[in-house]
Amino acid sequence: MLTDVDLRAHLLAAGLAGAVGTTREESLRSYRLFAARDPRLLIGLDPEGVWGERELLMLMADRCGVSVDPAHTSGHDVIDPERTLAALDALAERLAVAAERGEPVLLGTGHPHRMLGFYAALADALSAAGCAVLTPAQGRSVDITTRFGLRTHNLDYVRGVGLVRADTGERPGGEPGVHTHSPLPVRTALAAAADAGGPLPELVIGDHGWVCGAGQLGFETVGAADVNDPAPFVGEAEGSVSLVVPLDDGVRSDYYLPLARYVLNRACLSQ
Repeated sequence: MLTDVDLRAHLLAAGLAGAVGTTREESLRSYRLFAARDPRLLIGLDPEGVWGERELLMLMADRCGVSVDPAHTSGHDVIDPERTLAALDALAERLAVAAERGEPVLLGTGHPHRMLGFYAALADALSAAGCAVLTPAQGRSVDITTRFGLRTHNLDYVRGVGLVRADTGERPGGEPGVHTHSPLPVRTALAAAADAGGPLPELVIGDHGWVCGAGQLGFETVGAADVNDPAPFVGEAEGSVSLVVPLDDGVRSDYYLPLARYVLNRACLSQ
């Protein structure tokens, strides 16, 4: 069984916490864009409060452990591993409740290249515990604005985890999908579930637009976010997102699997 001491060491060795791959320049640029209400950084969230750069920096220092000094403008950013561990423990507690109640759940990621395996492990365990893992709107087209303009994508599910693929005409079911921050995939999935008469998820698990988009619509959401993605943490601070695990979301995919094992062990959901 992976202990918290073991996992802390793994977080630091893998660059999931401690000094992470995300640069300070990236983080500060994101905070500036979020403060300006740029939709690319809001990712489906409509903040209630006024979040300037200073307020965002203070929030991210509190939730992630980044430096609060605005004069610190270069180098690698940091995530406090103790904050990551505490959030993973809280995630385990919430998954245990979902399993005990047999709640229907919806999972999705904008980082299929990196985090698909992490969410898929959670989906497998929740399904084995009796939760319905929902897959609404599979195959539905979603038009997403990218840096290349408006592009059509297709909503797909791999091992119960939602993602989008470029509309290239290739057969669904391959891996891994495309990176996106858009809230449109989860909005499409939730609308399809509602149109079909349910069930609707009692818990949405994921990242980027999946968390913020669902949380903004009033669904309980939990997930993970990097230090250059302030929207989920603002959502958590304002109550539209229930829980965010701070971690680097750009490391090797296999580095996330010990986190899944740790969470599932803590939730008594290991298979």
